[in-house]
Amino acid sequence: MSSHGQSPNPQGKGLLPVLDALYTVTRGLNVPAKPLNRIADELFTSLFVLSSAIKFKPVLGQCYWLYRKPDGYRLSLIAPEQWPEAQSGLYVGQCELQNDLTWSLELSEECLGNSVLMVEIARQREDFDRQLQVFDRIEEALPTYSETLPFYARVLASGLACSLGQSMYKRGIKGLSYSQIQWSEIANL
Repeated sequence: MSSHGQSPNPQGKGLLPVLDALYTVTRGLNVPAKPLNRIADELFTSLFVLSSAIKFKPVLGQCYWLYRKPDGYRLSLIAPEQWPEAQSGLYVGQCELQNDLTWSLELSEECLGNSVLMVEIARQREDFDRQLQVFDRIEEALPTYSETLPFYARVLASGLACSLGQSMYKRGIKGLSYSQIQWSEIANL
């Protein structure tokens, strides 16, 4: 409140950029029904990419490059051949934001050959898989809002939750636990 007792933002215009960004990324989103293992893989990969430092607005279909430095991961617009590793960090792989707001990640030869990094990623995946088992409903694992992420990563995480939520609904697994879905998909083989 200002010194005159009036709100400095009476119309709530601070929310408009956030709401507009969410609308923009989810507008026209139409995703197919996906099996649980694909949803889990896409969720893990997407969260892995989104948890990196992102200092720009990612665009659908554009290639980006993920690097690992001692202080964490960073998504970049600059390809590994365009700058020295001492500056960029270890090249992890090429990423792309897909039309369904999931991320793809093609690991680099440098990453695949780095046993320490591969163990770190495998441990993160094991932790992720254990967390999926804890939720009463699989959609609780979706990143509907994560205040720890920077703005564009937060918007894309919300879009990811919308996308995978649609896919779960179409698959008929929304509202079920991870283990219930596993049993259901095994029974349908």
